[in-house]
Amino acid sequence: DSASNGFSFKGIKDYLDCYRTGKLTPSQVAKNIVAMLEDCDKSTPPLRAIVQWDQEQIMLMAEASTARYRNKCTLSYLDGIPVCLKEEFKVVPYYHRVGTVYLGTEPETEDATVAKKLREAGAIIIGVSNMHELGTGTTGCNPNRYHKIPRNPYKSNHFTGGSSSGSAAAVAAGLCPVAIGTDGGGSVRIPASFCGVVGLKGTFGRISGHGSLPLSYSTVSVGPICTSVADAAIVYSILAEPDPLYPYGLKQPKATLSGMCAPDLKGLKLGVDWMFFKACDAEVLSICEKAVEHLQSLGATVVDVSLPEMEEVRVAHAVCILSEMRDFLQPDFNKHFHEMNLETRATMAVASQFTAVDYITANRQRTRSMRFLREIFTTVNCILTPAVPSTAPRIYESDLLTGSSDLSFTVRSMRFMQLGNFTGIPGLVVPIGYSTDGLPINIQVMAKWWDEAVLLRIGLKLEQFRYQTKKPCIYYDILA
Repeated sequence: DSASNGFSFKGIKDYLDCYRTGKLTPSQVAKNIVAMLEDCDKSTPPLRAIVQWDQEQIMLMAEASTARYRNKCTLSYLDGIPVCLKEEFKVVPYYHRVGTVYLGTEPETEDATVAKKLREAGAIIIGVSNMHELGTGTTGCNPNRYHKIPRNPYKSNHFTGGSSSGSAAAVAAGLCPVAIGTDGGGSVRIPASFCGVVGLKGTFGRISGHGSLPLSYSTVSVGPICTSVADAAIVYSILAEPDPLYPYGLKQPKATLSGMCAPDLKGLKLGVDWMFFKACDAEVLSICEKAVEHLQSLGATVVDVSLPEMEEVRVAHAVCILSEMRDFLQPDFNKHFHEMNLETRATMAVASQFTAVDYITANRQRTRSMRFLREIFTTVNCILTPAVPSTAPRIYESDLLTGSSDLSFTVRSMRFMQLGNFTGIPGLVVPIGYSTDGLPINIQVMAKWWDEAVLLRIGLKLEQFRYQTKKPCIYYDILA
């Protein structure tokens, strides 16, 4: 529970309170959502957060949930909670387009594991969300006919970030308190940060990626985008477990939330590499430094650490993710080249210049970096960085027609993200304030493999740092 002054996002607890007191039923909520989905398609400019939805499907799930509340036999804390999944996941009966115009020509008949688990928990899947074509960029700019460009709820002429662009926009705009994304180079954490919400990238393999397009098999993790850290913890606790269909996470230790609600941060050591930390815009730096001081005031100790070879990490991560995507998309690149966005073609063309030697060298770097981290995590519980070095970039008229390709922005936006993807450690981004332009700023916490619990514990305390939440310019209050 958090005391709110002024605006606060509606989270899982707000929905549950309405259902339990009988103020609203899941069916009434679903009707509101359908009305809002119709409205945000017609608005100028359209929000383009949810790109496929089906009224009948939404109402069926909501009616089943309403009956469970009536009979007092709910399935989980997500029963009746509206959620959306990135189009990278298979969700019955939608098209598995993955941001393209050429994939997913038939409706899906089988759910991805996370979609299946959300259904089993009683959630209402309101549709699939927009994404950067094939997850190849960090703006969310996708000008093709099925997707169009999702708008940042805080400023509609700014990007949402990508590649889980629609997921973050849907949560920030109030369409649903929970969305699921994938993160191979910051694709959950960048849009969550640009849209001022919470994003969790689990440890590599922690949440099953079965049924999502395996674009980059060694860097991608699955995670929730939510309005609060507590909500992220609820979703994490439901989704995080081994899946026989997803070999990467089979040997994981049991997910726990132990110590998450400790009253303070006494005994925790927070590692900061200040030279790395400061590589961001002045506005971002100033607010992130204050957030670190806030954590210190709660009893945590800040320890200077050195993150070695970060330039090598940056290059090696790019070589790994692009080589794996290029390998997986080889048939598409040959057959559907002219149906891809210009930016995707350019990125894939760059990726085709890497050699087997580059890929092997990059993976040797991964082994080194994981060893460095193992040592660092013997002295600290987590590593703090800003989430993204800048706030969300502007959308220009030309972007709407031909898309946007700005490699220097892509590289810069991933600066604090790549270490987590490259080595598989978990990361959490939490909103801590706004720029003078009113755009959100987030901070990131990373921990050792499988230690998401400490991220959530620190995340809860970071939420108390922001003294007010600004209401997004585009916001739908589903419970009103």
